[in-house]
Amino acid sequence: MDIHIIDLTIFVAYLIFMLGIGFYFLRKNKSKDDYYVGGRNMSAGHIGLSVVATDVGGGFSIGLGGLGFVMGLSGSWMLFTGLVGAWLSAVLLIPKVYPIAKKHGFLTFPESLAFHYNAKVAFMAGIISLIGYIGFTSSQILAGAKLAAATFPSISITTAVLFMGIIAVVYTVIGGIKAVIYTDTIQWIILMVGLIGIGIPLGFIEIGGWSAIRQTLPDEFLTLSNLSFIDFFNWFITIVPIWFVGMTLYQRIYACKDEKTAKKAWSIAGLFEYPIMAFMGVALGLFSRVAFEQDMFASIGYGANTALDSELGLPLLLRTVLPIGLMGLMMSAYFSAIMSTADSCLMAASGNLNTDILGYFKKHISIKHTQFLTLLLGSLAILLATAMQNVLELMLYSYAFMVSGLLVPVIASLVLKKPSSKAAFYAMLMGGSTTLALIILNLKLPGGLDANFFGITAALLVFAVIQYIDIKSLKWQS
Repeated sequence: MDIHIIDLTIFVAYLIFMLGIGFYFLRKNKSKDDYYVGGRNMSAGHIGLSVVATDVGGGFSIGLGGLGFVMGLSGSWMLFTGLVGAWLSAVLLIPKVYPIAKKHGFLTFPESLAFHYNAKVAFMAGIISLIGYIGFTSSQILAGAKLAAATFPSISITTAVLFMGIIAVVYTVIGGIKAVIYTDTIQWIILMVGLIGIGIPLGFIEIGGWSAIRQTLPDEFLTLSNLSFIDFFNWFITIVPIWFVGMTLYQRIYACKDEKTAKKAWSIAGLFEYPIMAFMGVALGLFSRVAFEQDMFASIGYGANTALDSELGLPLLLRTVLPIGLMGLMMSAYFSAIMSTADSCLMAASGNLNTDILGYFKKHISIKHTQFLTLLLGSLAILLATAMQNVLELMLYSYAFMVSGLLVPVIASLVLKKPSSKAAFYAMLMGGSTTLALIILNLKLPGGLDANFFGITAALLVFAVIQYIDIKSLKWQS
C-alpha cells in the first residue's frame, strides 16, 4: 500500500500551514530578542506545550515506540526522568536564572555561565551546546525519515531525510523562536488528538484487544519492572541533567513574561511527559509488537520471522491499521512531533553559534546573517542524519555529550558563592571529551554504565581539584 491522494493532500496541507506560520513571523522579527526569545512576553500555556513538544517530540515518540516494542510498558520509565528533571529545574534553576537573565537581557544559556564565570567559559559552553544540538536536530530529522520511509514505501530514507529536513529548516530559519513556539503548540495538540483519537483506539481494536495482547506477549511486557536498575540509572543521569543545561529550555525560560509563568510552564511540561506521553508512546510500541507477532506486517514485507528494527514497528502499525484519510491525519500528527523538536534544537544551535561563539570574537551579526547561519546549520544537520541509523541512540549520544560537559559548572554556579572560571573551563573540556571518546571507541564499560557517567565523574574531579587549588591560592595571596 502506498500513499493515497487523500492522505497526501492532508499531509501537504499541514506542511503548507506550518510554513505559513514561519512566513507570518518573518515580518515580525525586528531584533535578536524577537528572533531568539520571542520578545520575552510568552504565556505559560504556549511555553509549557512548547517545552514538552521539544523535549519529547518525534525522536522520543519514535524512540518510545521502539522501547514499547522491545520491553513493553517499562519503557515509560524513560520519560519519568523527564518529569523529575522538569520539576527539579522549576524549583532549583528558574529562581536563580530568570531574574539575572531578565536584568541583563540574556539570549542563550552560555551567557548565564558568562555571568557566573567569564567569556571563555561561555565560549566553551557554546561549542559543546552547538555540537550537541546539531546532533539532536539530526536525530529528529532521522526520526521523520524513518516514519516516512516505513509508511510510504516509495520514499527512501535519504529522500525522506532531505524532505523532512528542508521543511523544518525553512520555517525555523524565517520565523525564529515565535514561529517555533506557536507551531510547537499546534503540533502538540495535533499529536495528542492523533494519538488519543486515532492511533491508540484503532491500534487496540485491530490487534484484537486486551485478550490478544495477553496471549501474544510475555507477562513482563505488561509490568513496570521489566527494566534493570542500571538502565534506569543511565537514563536518569542523561535526561534529568538536560533540564539544567539544555539551550532550548533556557531560551524558553527567557521567553516567559515573568518567573511565575516559567515555573507554571515547567509544571505543565512535566505532567505531559509523564504519565501522558510516556504511556501513550510505549502503548503504541507494544501494540506494534503484537501486530508483528501476529504476522500483520507480512503483506508489506515484514513477516514475524524477519529481523525488524524496533523503531519501525510503530510506523508499520499505523501504515497497516489506518484507513485512507486517517493515515494522512496521523502522519501529520507524528511529523508534528518530530518537527517541533527539530526546529527548537536548530534554534538552539543557531543561538550558540551567533551569540556565544561569533559573539566571543566581537562579531556583530545582523538578523539576515543570523538566518543564513541558521540555514547552514540546518543543512549540516540534514547531512549528519543521512549518515546515522538509530534515532534514540543519536539523541542519547547528543544528550550525554552536553550533560557531561556542562552539568558540573552549572550546578557549581548554583551552589557556590565564588566558583572558579578555570575549574569550569577544564571541567567542560574533560567531561565532554571523556564522553565523546568513550562513545567513539565503543568500549565495554564497567557495570554496564553509560559513557556519560564517566564524563560527569571526570568533570567533577577536575572541577573539584582546580577549585580547591584556586581557593588555596587566593588564601595564600591574601
